[in-house]
Amino acid sequence: MAKINRRTLVASASAFALATPSIVRAQKKYDPGVSDKEIKLGHTNPYSGPLSAYGVIGKGITAYWNMVNDQGGINGRKVNFITYDDGFQPPKTVEMVRKLVEDDQVFAIYQLLGTPTNTVVQKYLNQKKVPQLFVATGASKWGMPKEFPWTMGWQPDYATEATIYAKHIMANHPNAKVAMLYQNDDSGKDYLHGFQAGFGTAKDKFLIKTVSYEVTDPTVDSQIIQLKDSGADVFFNHAAPKAAAQAIRKVADLDWKPAHYLANVAASIASTLKPAGFENSKDIITAAYLKDATDPQWANAPDFLEWKAWMEKYSPQGNLADSSYTYAYAVSSTMRHCLTACGDELTRANLMKQAASMKNLVVPILLPGIKINTSPTDFYPIQAVQLARFDGETWKLFGDVLSNESS
Repeated sequence: MAKINRRTLVASASAFALATPSIVRAQKKYDPGVSDKEIKLGHTNPYSGPLSAYGVIGKGITAYWNMVNDQGGINGRKVNFITYDDGFQPPKTVEMVRKLVEDDQVFAIYQLLGTPTNTVVQKYLNQKKVPQLFVATGASKWGMPKEFPWTMGWQPDYATEATIYAKHIMANHPNAKVAMLYQNDDSGKDYLHGFQAGFGTAKDKFLIKTVSYEVTDPTVDSQIIQLKDSGADVFFNHAAPKAAAQAIRKVADLDWKPAHYLANVAASIASTLKPAGFENSKDIITAAYLKDATDPQWANAPDFLEWKAWMEKYSPQGNLADSSYTYAYAVSSTMRHCLTACGDELTRANLMKQAASMKNLVVPILLPGIKINTSPTDFYPIQAVQLARFDGETWKLFGDVLSNESS
């Protein structure tokens, strides 16, 4: 057995002491946008323009990172959340994202909102190997890790949601004549294709009329008149909040009384149903995956109380009935989880690795029974919803949690 005398021990200890700082430094791996004190995240949002109702999401995310920073940040690093207004104009998004990546040197693009706006920067970000994480759109194209390994969605994809509506219609309205309004972009086409797929071979029997609208259209009144005149008795309303509210009001004005399904993206009580009129909105059905702040059953739930305290401190002017705030809180909790899991290896590749390694993750505000799961081949974090019906005051959940995940 080798003998270690005091001199050897002291010398060894001294050498270790001298080596320790370099070892610690070597263990830290940073890509652009990260330092010992900061993590930069980039974002664009329509704070102006026809979809400005979604600007609340950006405000909510800003408030979330303010809370995280007050709590000490991510492993001691403050999050610098840089957000720009793109007005939901794809050319402006390209300009803003290039500025974020090349001038601001952000670590990742996070929660960029909109299907067309994400589409125009997807190839650029993947070529640059910059994470495009948890995009604020449910288009199916965000779950293609082989083609776009740096892009990942978050919410249930539109096609799955629409398929669930179609199956519910067939089960509950077997002789229905169905009409659909959809936004004329990739998101609307995803909803349309999912809706058609849900009806399967009975598509032509059920779906008798589809009409699209442009986000720049001042109203959707003419589209709703066309849909009513088709003779439909079931209406699927896929639109952004402003247009969705217009559609609900026009349906009431025409005294048309179809069974009414509303896409989750427009299910905010504050942004859609209140402007449309609560009486006009009664009995509308949507698909939910987040707790609704107006639902009294969550009043004493720990995560709801946590969210409410956050709202009171960090968004005191915010409307508690606006689901954009619950959305912002839940998706940002997911990003916080991934950044924390990176530890001191804050490379873009490791961030994507952590995002693709979530197993049965539960974040605040998700409905009971809904968990986040990803893998290197599964870039769809949430694939479960529960149907809800508006009772004139709040959304009331009914039925089971419906999942599209493989067992």
